[in-house]
Amino acid sequence: MQDKDASFSIKNWSENDQPREKLINKGKSALSDAELVAILIGSGNRTESAVALCKRILAHVKNNLNALGKLSVLELTQFKGIGEAKAISIVAALELGRRRRVEEAVVLNKITSSKSVFELMQPIIGELPHEEFWILYLNNSNKVIQKSQISKGSITGTLVDNRLILKEALQLNAVALILAHNHPSGTLKPSEADKQLTQKLKLAALSLDIRVLDHLIVTETAYFSFADAALL
Repeated sequence: MQDKDASFSIKNWSENDQPREKLINKGKSALSDAELVAILIGSGNRTESAVALCKRILAHVKNNLNALGKLSVLELTQFKGIGEAKAISIVAALELGRRRRVEEAVVLNKITSSKSVFELMQPIIGELPHEEFWILYLNNSNKVIQKSQISKGSITGTLVDNRLILKEALQLNAVALILAHNHPSGTLKPSEADKQLTQKLKLAALSLDIRVLDHLIVTETAYFSFADAALL
């Protein structure tokens, strides 16, 4: 039996294996880089499916999407099966991805209150069935440089490593931190463990001239702020 990647047209594959149908049925994250690029070009050549052709192109750039984005239309058309129209589709799509990354880097969320933290974090952790602990790393304008999931636990709790948090803060040149975690139970009352964790990280951060501004407990519809409750 021949390798379907090498010879069969995508339209002859099982529906679950076709990139477009796979994206619809399983979501975009289920597709490999080659499958996503294959959707852009639509078809391969006489001896390769679109996916096999895209695997070969990606192998040429060592499976690095940034390197793929640097290829010109002329360079892409050197691959058998990639005409000018397909090359333009690849270049345009990767340029859109680059511009998106630039916009994400420029438009930073500014934290002005505990409510602004809740509005930022509720869509991420507010409705989860398990507990997650996140850190917001802020610059000196109280703008979020990065949001990081520090740990993911069961419904009964999660573990936090202060060393990893502070290491990340130093690498990002952050001057302040905001802690956030969710309570799947819906309760807004901080536990003793929550209080101890907050104070321990606050003291460790102070030794590095990094401030802990707040710690939010987030539920589906409400939040509890350590800063608002004067627990910091």
